[in-house]
Amino acid sequence: MNPREQPSSEQKDRTQRLQRMASGLLYALLVAVALWMIREFIPAVVWAVVIAIALWPLLTWLEAHPALEKHNIGIAAGLTLVTGLVFLVPFVVVVTQAGYEAGDLMGWFQESLRNGIAMPDFVNHLPIGATRVAAWWQANLATPLGSSPAVKSLHSASVVAMTRHFGGRLVHGLVVFGFMLVTLFFLFKAGSKLGEQLLDGSRRAFGAEGAALARRMAESVRCTVTGLVVVGLGEGALLGVAYGVTGVPHATLLGMLTAIAAMLPFCAPIVFVGASLWLLAQGAMVAAICVAVFGFVVVIVAEHFVRPVLIGGATRLPFLLVLFGILGGAQTFGLVGLFIGPALMTILVVLWNDWVH
Repeated sequence: MNPREQPSSEQKDRTQRLQRMASGLLYALLVAVALWMIREFIPAVVWAVVIAIALWPLLTWLEAHPALEKHNIGIAAGLTLVTGLVFLVPFVVVVTQAGYEAGDLMGWFQESLRNGIAMPDFVNHLPIGATRVAAWWQANLATPLGSSPAVKSLHSASVVAMTRHFGGRLVHGLVVFGFMLVTLFFLFKAGSKLGEQLLDGSRRAFGAEGAALARRMAESVRCTVTGLVVVGLGEGALLGVAYGVTGVPHATLLGMLTAIAAMLPFCAPIVFVGASLWLLAQGAMVAAICVAVFGFVVVIVAEHFVRPVLIGGATRLPFLLVLFGILGGAQTFGLVGLFIGPALMTILVVLWNDWVH
């Protein structure tokens, strides 16, 4: 080889390396700009991906069914419709029930403005702070609410601002929900080919270990969805029966609300403790204690035994990492973090196992 050609070949390699670096920076910049441009729709995309991962086994089974071959649009539309109904039906039921109760609630509110709210008898039997609670109740709620100091502190401007904020959040949630359904439809429409392309891309970018990690993350998300939804429905069904047996009004509606709350870790007590307090206010002390004790037993068994097994069993995550993943993910990313958190914990477990082995 002519020595004079050596510098030109080194220069060519250097030029190629610089071009690859420039191309990588350009791609990263374009991806960053694209993500910034669609930043308002990222939550809808993430929710759609989570739901698609959870329903992917059902999608692949439907695609493999002989009677449904070459009907991927129908399958995608059907699964998207069912998903939308699963979210919308409880919301419609709650809003409809609230509409039925709105008349009675307004009547009770107007009566309270005129005459105040009578202090329930159980306040006098509280083991701690009964005197203070009774004095505060008599000063703020037992008198006509129109002249109550507690009600006067609620300025009309604050109420209007709160109402506007709630309305804005509701509209934003509906928009995100609509875009989530559209995204979910196209994910289902792409079908198993999309999954194969994603695995091939992971394998090409990160090797066989990267593809295996992607599979485990998807499995973790699927197990988390199963654990949260199944356990939540189970808690709602059991406590709904308890509401009906003890005479709590609207037991079915409360059971549905309990199921929704129970899908979030340790949130079911908000509903069943409220139901037990209502029973206590009506003088049904035994029924109130039964609902509270039964509710806490159900929550302890579900949260500490059933849910960790469903979420961590298939992905081999310890209970502590499951708990940290769910709670930390929810704190960091919101509701969708409930499903992202355990997937990130799965990465930590895989990296740890690779390091120690």
